[in-house]
Amino acid sequence: MAEKPQKKRRISFSKAWGDARELVWAHRRRLALGGLLMIISRLAGLVLPASSKYLIDDVIGKQRLEMLKWIALAIGLATVVQAVTSFALSQILGVAAQYAITQMRKRVQAKVERLPVSYFDSTQSGQLISRIMTDAEGIRNLVGTGLVQLVGSSITAIISIAVLFWINWRMTSVTIVVLALFGGVLYLAFTRLRPIFRERQEINAQVTGRLGESLGGIRVVKSYTAEKREELVFARGAHRLFRNIAKSMTGVSAMTGFSSVIIGAIGVVVILVGGNSVIARTMTLGDLFMYIFFTGLMAMPIIEFTAIGTQITEAFAGLDRIREVLSSVTEDEEDSSKLPLPNVKGAIAFEDVHFEYEENTPVLEGISFDSAAGTTTALVGSSGSGKSTILNLVLNFIQPKKGRVLVDGKDIQTIKLRDYRRHLGVVLQENFLFDGTIIDNVRFSNTHATFDQVKEACRIAYCDDFIEKFENGYETIVGERGVKLSGGQRQRIAIARALLANPKILILDEATSSLDSESEKKIQDGLKSLRMGRTTFVIAHRLSTIRSANKILVVEEGKIVESGTHDDLLRMNGRYKQLYDKQYQFEKNQFINPGEDFTPDLAEAKITNNRV
Repeated sequence: MAEKPQKKRRISFSKAWGDARELVWAHRRRLALGGLLMIISRLAGLVLPASSKYLIDDVIGKQRLEMLKWIALAIGLATVVQAVTSFALSQILGVAAQYAITQMRKRVQAKVERLPVSYFDSTQSGQLISRIMTDAEGIRNLVGTGLVQLVGSSITAIISIAVLFWINWRMTSVTIVVLALFGGVLYLAFTRLRPIFRERQEINAQVTGRLGESLGGIRVVKSYTAEKREELVFARGAHRLFRNIAKSMTGVSAMTGFSSVIIGAIGVVVILVGGNSVIARTMTLGDLFMYIFFTGLMAMPIIEFTAIGTQITEAFAGLDRIREVLSSVTEDEEDSSKLPLPNVKGAIAFEDVHFEYEENTPVLEGISFDSAAGTTTALVGSSGSGKSTILNLVLNFIQPKKGRVLVDGKDIQTIKLRDYRRHLGVVLQENFLFDGTIIDNVRFSNTHATFDQVKEACRIAYCDDFIEKFENGYETIVGERGVKLSGGQRQRIAIARALLANPKILILDEATSSLDSESEKKIQDGLKSLRMGRTTFVIAHRLSTIRSANKILVVEEGKIVESGTHDDLLRMNGRYKQLYDKQYQFEKNQFINPGEDFTPDLAEAKITNNRV
């Protein structure tokens, strides 16, 4: 599958700056303490270069040996102070950064979980994982040592420049001109690098997303011997990432190399001007050594600006991508202003409902029906007729473009989403199981359920017969997506999970269509127990489920063309009769033995015995 070209979006650095300021303000106390420690550390670091003048001019030049021990003591104490402050910085700011990363990951994950289903339909899960896990890493450089180091480097540079002006203002003026040139080049480089870092994170998210899909669908890949195709798709993505990284590395290396040239140029200025000043006796030898030391202290922050500036640029790019997610509208954004729904009887009604996924492409047109509480409504029709869309509207995964969906006479859009969904249960054709134990998967719908309640739900869903055969029973690990279980076993666990939720409204979407006869027999028995006393919506092709429904809706091209009970619809001799005859013929061929005299009564009895 070819990669889809992604439309590039410009980074909003003004908004990223706003996010960064909020983040820094939230951690201002730790950052302030870290800044104080950084200042102490940097001031302690000035002791050694400042001592060089007195060591050379006084101790060596003037033979004032009594000063040697005090200079040594000052340098020793400064070293201890630097060591202590460095350790404290790593603890205070390092831990603060990791805490901030954790909090940001929690915040983004919580937001993502509450986004509408349509968002997940158009976004790879791997991209969302990258935003949660990778993009949040960048904030380490804002609330960790990165930003404080930048401040500390600036302070060191300012003090160093002041000292250099004091020693020799002419030589320092030339040095400042060289540094100003470097600053201009540095600004231009960061302007060019920012989009590259942004693109890198996007490419990484795309490659991760596609890789996740490939590994998740490994059985399909292997079935169609598509390993080579997936290898090529990944290789293209990996090489896009490589080219991006190579480009950014070239830019960073160029800045680092240019920094070395600038430092070399400053060195040349110091040697030429400083050497002549010593010869002319306008500077002492100690002044020259002190000047060289402080020039190094001024140059080192420049190198740090290059490294830290790159990291902070990456952090801004990550914040910008995170802001995309955090600014998205969640499903329950307006829940606080909506009505509570403590209890539900389960009556569902559609009033002239229209829906379309794409503009001017209707999927449902004028759907209206009532499903009384505790009844079963079956949806039948051709593939793509709109049956699953109706169920998605009942689940409130999507909202009508026109019309209303009512629960107990109340518009779903006017009640709290979380209150409504607490009364829902779902069993799908392909039910998702988590990589954990059987008991954890059953309990997913009701984490407070006791072990006895879990066992009872499994008994009703006919799970207990195969669970008890496993060596670890209910503690058996089912594997990713339940891969260690058969399709029928996964379906029965999904039914037990729905039973444990004790929903008032139940959605069954093709829950038995792909199963063998024996598995389906047990699942139909489980579904029969599950449906008792619940408002149930069913999409199914099996006769037993359709026949027992209180109401059958025949949906074609987004419209309800027929409605009634099984017998009513057969008497109409319309679209339902056509669908029924096809399915009935299929069922008859399955259960009537070759050469056996066929009668409708015999077929009905055999189908009923095997299916109901």
